[in-house]
Amino acid sequence: MVRAFREAEIDRAAEIWLDTNVKAHAFISLQYWRAHFEEVRGMLRQAELYVYEDESLHTVQGFIGLEGDYVAGIFVADGAQSGGIGRQLMDYVKALRPRLCLKVYQKNTRAVAFYVKESFHIQDESVDEATGEKEYFMIWNKPFASRSSESPAASCDRIRESACKSRAGC
Repeated sequence: MVRAFREAEIDRAAEIWLDTNVKAHAFISLQYWRAHFEEVRGMLRQAELYVYEDESLHTVQGFIGLEGDYVAGIFVADGAQSGGIGRQLMDYVKALRPRLCLKVYQKNTRAVAFYVKESFHIQDESVDEATGEKEYFMIWNKPFASRSSESPAASCDRIRESACKSRAGC
């Protein structure tokens, strides 16, 4: 079941964040992720987070974080991946927003494929200054959603400029 994050779940969310990043981004040093662990732990407390709780185990198995329309990250525990949790988390936030945008490392091909399957489109490519790794900037627009006067690309470009200045938070 997807629901809002509870403060008491901070340790579990931080554990999932670290484990998932280390495994999904083997091309980035373990020290990089460990060095940002406490910073991210603090950011999680202030973010708009939604968790997937396994009702039979009563444990959080994944979460997604938003900064406005920007998906700061989606993380699913190692043993729970490929079971539809990521899709449930994404569906939940898609119901909340008319558009979403995110950054993903190009070398994280599994995540790129997931986002493409979720109807995200590559808008731009850049290099993450903190890691030197190439990344995609991707956008999703709700089909048939009423459009504001600001184009989806302009809205997400504005978000891209302000959100996720520290890649470790993504």
